[in-house]
Amino acid sequence: MNRSVIEPKPGVEMGRVDVTITVENVEDRERAERGEIPPEQVRRVTTEALVDSGATYLCMPEAMVRTLGLKFHRMRESRTVSGPMTLGVYRGAQIEVQDRTVTDEVSAFPEGCQVLLGQIPLEKLDFWIDVVNHRLVGNPEHGGQWMAEVF
Repeated sequence: MNRSVIEPKPGVEMGRVDVTITVENVEDRERAERGEIPPEQVRRVTTEALVDSGATYLCMPEAMVRTLGLKFHRMRESRTVSGPMTLGVYRGAQIEVQDRTVTDEVSAFPEGCQVLLGQIPLEKLDFWIDVVNHRLVGNPEHGGQWMAEVF
């Protein structure tokens, strides 16, 4: 069992979980904090994302990645529902979900694909997927509070 998914009760239909996310260019944000650019010049995108524990990273259409001005890092072989695909990986994204933020990589999808919020950012943000109520919740093992485990 994936420990970050709250299992539905028998007879309850599983459902889709969408969340609003804001993604910012970390480099722009740091420049704004140093006073080099005004805060309104930080490149950011606010969008709906499908929460997908089957995806590894945050995946966004290429046009959104270009809008954010993220730095290309490498190409990565990926398995998708459409078959094998080589995706560009970009670094320097700050992802905000329900007042929690994390800096992570972004995989660029072809245009027309939906934004997917994958397992690694979910783990870093300490969220569980409540499929019964179609929402993200703070990890119940941590009393819903954002906590890191270091063992």
